[in-house]
Amino acid sequence: MPSEIPAGAAALAAAAKAAAVKAMARVVGKPAESFKLNAAKPENPSLCPGCGERRDPGAIAKALKTCPHCGFHYRMEPAERLAYLADPGSFEEFSANLSSLNPIDLAGYEEKLSAAAEKARMKDAVITGICSIEGRKAVLALMSFEFMGGSMGSVVGEKVSRAMLRGLEEKLPVVIYTTSGGARMQEGIFSLLQMAKTSSAAAELDKAGIPFFTVLCDPTTGGVTASFAMLADITMAEPGALIGFAGPRVIEGTIRQALPAGFQRAEFQQERGFVDLIVRRQDQRHIIARLIDLHQPGCIPAESPEERS
Repeated sequence: MPSEIPAGAAALAAAAKAAAVKAMARVVGKPAESFKLNAAKPENPSLCPGCGERRDPGAIAKALKTCPHCGFHYRMEPAERLAYLADPGSFEEFSANLSSLNPIDLAGYEEKLSAAAEKARMKDAVITGICSIEGRKAVLALMSFEFMGGSMGSVVGEKVSRAMLRGLEEKLPVVIYTTSGGARMQEGIFSLLQMAKTSSAAAELDKAGIPFFTVLCDPTTGGVTASFAMLADITMAEPGALIGFAGPRVIEGTIRQALPAGFQRAEFQQERGFVDLIVRRQDQRHIIARLIDLHQPGCIPAESPEERS
């Protein structure tokens, strides 16, 4: 991330990040091998895509929309995430009234927006607000894949940028959950401009030393990956999430070569340094709260009782 932090301070920040990742890795542990099966798509929709076991909707819901057999993480919408992530009654939404226009007068775009809003029950593909996570106050942004594939248009870019600048203004850590197919091409160049806008806001957080965390969910691709999603102090991912720029089929067709097993999945990206931590949904609330603590000024990472056990 671009920064004007002096070299000594930058080295200290890098050391603090390494210590935080190491401390959290003791809690998270190594992802189960079965998570790598998330690329599988069985023909029978009543079977789990990860292990092929028959789906039990009640058990899956109780396990925060994960398979109780293999840990496969089903896609989740913002309202569902709020239910397990934020302290009860603590979420206060802001920028809720922003809605997309049709900046390039593309035929049929208004109808697509209306259909997407009805399907996702949202005005656009992200909600933003302030909440408490295990008592730690934070700015939270949650993206929705149900709304036009989580694509980033002018409103998404504006709301994400406002969320980061709100964190800057109030000196609060910023947590963003991403799931997106990339830039919303129905808005042409205006959608691509959001990459620069959100990246600039992330740079302001970095300059001020405000903690910024992202959780990459399935899928996180395109212009979202190429901008703010990969600019966090700590980049987390859900197990098996597809993370990349172009999709694997596009890449395979371009290079005319078979891709390695698990290509672009969270585990593959962690092995190559693009992801710091892979965190199961059941652990995310505690891990985020712990990371907020570890990024407080003067904090020296130490093992908590949970980490020692």
